[in-house]
Amino acid sequence: MERSGDEHRLKRHAVEIFQAALRAVDPRAAVRTKVRLEEGRLRVEGMELDLASLEQVYVVGAGKASAAMAQPVEAMLGDRITRGVVSVKVDHRVPLEYVAVREASHPVPDDAGCRAAKEILDLVSEAGPKDLVIVLLSGGGSALLPLPVDGVSLEAKQETTRVLLGCGATIHEINAIRKHLSRVKGGRLAAAAAPAQVLSLIVSDVIGDDLDVIASGPTVPDSSTFGDCLEIVERYGIRSSLPGSVLHHLEAGAAGRVPETPKRGDPCFRNVRNVIVAGNRAAVEAGAEAAADLGFRSLILSTMVDGEAREVARVLAAVAKEVKKHRRPLEPPACILAGGETTVTLRGKGKGGRNQELALAAALSLDGWEGVGLLSGGTDGTDGPTDAAGAWVDGSTLQRARELGLEARRHLADNNAYPFFANLDDLLVTGPTLTNVMDLQLIMVA
Repeated sequence: MERSGDEHRLKRHAVEIFQAALRAVDPRAAVRTKVRLEEGRLRVEGMELDLASLEQVYVVGAGKASAAMAQPVEAMLGDRITRGVVSVKVDHRVPLEYVAVREASHPVPDDAGCRAAKEILDLVSEAGPKDLVIVLLSGGGSALLPLPVDGVSLEAKQETTRVLLGCGATIHEINAIRKHLSRVKGGRLAAAAAPAQVLSLIVSDVIGDDLDVIASGPTVPDSSTFGDCLEIVERYGIRSSLPGSVLHHLEAGAAGRVPETPKRGDPCFRNVRNVIVAGNRAAVEAGAEAAADLGFRSLILSTMVDGEAREVARVLAAVAKEVKKHRRPLEPPACILAGGETTVTLRGKGKGGRNQELALAAALSLDGWEGVGLLSGGTDGTDGPTDAAGAWVDGSTLQRARELGLEARRHLADNNAYPFFANLDDLLVTGPTLTNVMDLQLIMVA
């Protein structure tokens, strides 16, 4: 079965809209928009610093976008930067002159990430009251800034990360536990930098832009507790899957034998300013504008989509069918946009990511519907442990798969969406985008 002309056009336009959304959250442009250097003063959202009054300027960071964010900072400050280090995912390096770039593993942390985190912690610990520490944070920062507490090995933290990623926990829940196993997350980087001035520039990859969740909040008061962590462990039934040293540390903290992470009101945050420079809303809004420019009626459904990918897929597919059949909530040609971050509970041993899984589940609901399609993609360009950002589906997807001997339900049951879409040439491949503002779904109706 060939894809129809309408479906070819919908797929092409969906990719164009997705690319427009990515351009809107380019971290370099975002930093240049928020931060200005005028007459020797660094200005950002009501904060003003006279560079002449500063003795040292340090630049540190972690996340997929942190090296790209450092480029405009270097352009502004040049040799005023004393030293700097950022930790990025492999293949997310960009040329920098004053800030060293360390590459590490994501989403499961590795030794390289630990070395980078230790280097960053040691560097900010040198800062004094007349110094400035600029912290650049983005999605992926949690995995790229791993420095376990005493008594918890990197291997134990790696296994904990794998368990959390596979149990269906939200990023808020995953990061609550990460913060309580770390020497830098949950406000502890700010504590190490005190009493220096700290300016954190942040690209948000979490629903609601919760500052203490993005990169596990290294410079933000932590709203979660050891007790919360134990509740998460029980909620997902993962006690028996976690390393004993991790459980021991969490239980010791809940019993008051280990200090809590810094909370709101702690003096270590007195000189800290956290500024979000880009997020999912900007991407979705830019996508809606691009869709309108292409002749589609556009509507933003939500920028706070979460839940199991398969369940979200059914809802989005139902919206697509409503537009097609009843011309609600708007008439075709239509592009309805949603943003957020879903989760996947691993049941099989296949290859894929949450966006590919969402697309595959949506394909089951859209089977046979002509002139209807859906694109789901991660703005970082990597969906799960794959080289694809996501995938495209339309009403012809399942029939074309059947002709190739591909059984969609079997692939979905095994969490094996990647080879399914690779065979159909329907993977969304962008390469590393150097940004990360969660995911974007586009419902397209001809």
